[in-house]
Amino acid sequence: MQKYFNTAGPIIPEDHYHIDRLHRLDWEEVQHLIASKKYFVLRAPRQTGKTSTLLAMMETLNETGEYQALYVNIEAAQAVRNNVGEGVQVICEALAGSAAVYGVKTDLTVINRQLFRDQSPSGALTKLLTQWAQLSDKPVVLMIDEVDALVGDTLISLLRQIRAGYAQRPKAFPHSIVLCGVRDVRDYRIHTSDQEIITGGSAFNIKAASLVMGNFSPEAIRALLQQHTDATGQTFADSIFPALWDDTSGQPWLVNALAYEMTWADREMRDRSLPITEERYQAARERLIRSRQTHLDQLADKLREPRVSQVVAAILAGEDQIDLIRDDDLQYVADLGLITTRPSIAVSNRIYQEIIPRELTWVWQSGIPNQETAWYVLPDGRMDIPALLRAFQQFFRENSDIWLQGLPFKEAGPQLILQAFLQRIVNGGGRINREYALGRKYTDLLLEWPLDQERGFYGEVQRVVLELKILYGGLDNTINAGVQQVADYAQRCGSEEAYLLIFNRDPAVSWEEKIWHRTGFKVGDLPISVWGS
Repeated sequence: MQKYFNTAGPIIPEDHYHIDRLHRLDWEEVQHLIASKKYFVLRAPRQTGKTSTLLAMMETLNETGEYQALYVNIEAAQAVRNNVGEGVQVICEALAGSAAVYGVKTDLTVINRQLFRDQSPSGALTKLLTQWAQLSDKPVVLMIDEVDALVGDTLISLLRQIRAGYAQRPKAFPHSIVLCGVRDVRDYRIHTSDQEIITGGSAFNIKAASLVMGNFSPEAIRALLQQHTDATGQTFADSIFPALWDDTSGQPWLVNALAYEMTWADREMRDRSLPITEERYQAARERLIRSRQTHLDQLADKLREPRVSQVVAAILAGEDQIDLIRDDDLQYVADLGLITTRPSIAVSNRIYQEIIPRELTWVWQSGIPNQETAWYVLPDGRMDIPALLRAFQQFFRENSDIWLQGLPFKEAGPQLILQAFLQRIVNGGGRINREYALGRKYTDLLLEWPLDQERGFYGEVQRVVLELKILYGGLDNTINAGVQQVADYAQRCGSEEAYLLIFNRDPAVSWEEKIWHRTGFKVGDLPISVWGS
């Protein structure tokens, strides 16, 4: 049977190419915590393999014969929100259902029915776990998935009922419990039906550790794709792997989705005698970005949350607003997988860097009138960047007030408007790579435009760097700093064209003063022109 790269649901080893499902954990540490009867947290962003890992943990622990391990997903209880009775009943039913599916000897369904017939549901989970542990011939290890999907009083009840039985372990309560979700339990800010805010740390003060699942390493990515080569004989160009790492930083869903795009969604590549080239990879990358698949759509949806938007806005703007952002908001956005906080606060990977501005400006970009790519292509096939920037200056003058009112990230508004305008022009022919991080006070763009449309990015490519800065202090100082920064970026990118764009957001300054163009700047042999808007 032919395997494929998985992009939906848990790994099925018989069907999917995969890395050892426990490889991203410190399995020795997990075993130690379980042996020590600890209750702990395992967390990772969505669609990074948490469920697959928990199922592997359950199977591995059960194979030892030492424990009775069980996985249960309680996300269904989210729907009842603050109805504790219904919420606890859904959790208990999910637990009994999983026990039946995964072969637990004790019939939890019978116990569950008896509990809800005879007693209040408020303490039913504690009683169910107590009876199961007492009847089990082995210590019980319970892995509860999607804990942080619950809200309000139901989540508080779950945490407190587990805490209530903690002292009875292992004979009359689970030997070890693993809570799994996107966030650490200490980061839960739970709003009760009485509008009281309770932190997860206070409701669940028995947590021994919080373990984080990592992304794939570069070596793991190679090993994953090598499985396809071993199975089919189809090879991947070596140049794909550095690009794949930069684009994904090892995010498991992105890696698998790109591999699926290359090996199956690209119908021509179903002929396994054809090698997969970097050109095919870049085409797969662009298709994935445009596809707005579920994972990427969820990412875009998260951008609408206020605590996410303020962090993303600061990063896109490059402004040093770290003192204005709460630590728990930064951690929340990091837990979602959108940003990294080490070595600096930045968007997690290059594909997310591409998707975020596209998503934020998609409606605006598609509505930009009277702009055609052909207007800016010179007879030799090169993009006429000065003409493009002159057109942008006029567009920005006419539309920025309206756009800035509608954009959810006003701090990053000028940068987003320029990126939308550029994307409208180069879309389908070239590509734009973006670099930004909190505290840099500028955004770097690399525009790549193939000069031979047949050979694409395998032929000669025009590489243009643009640096975007907001004017805060004196103009001369801003220009001097920006010229050096854009020259450094151009050198890194191997570009022979460099442009510095400075946005003046002072409403007291007229457009006649804001819009200007200066030449004559040079760093080494690199000429740099500066544009005001």
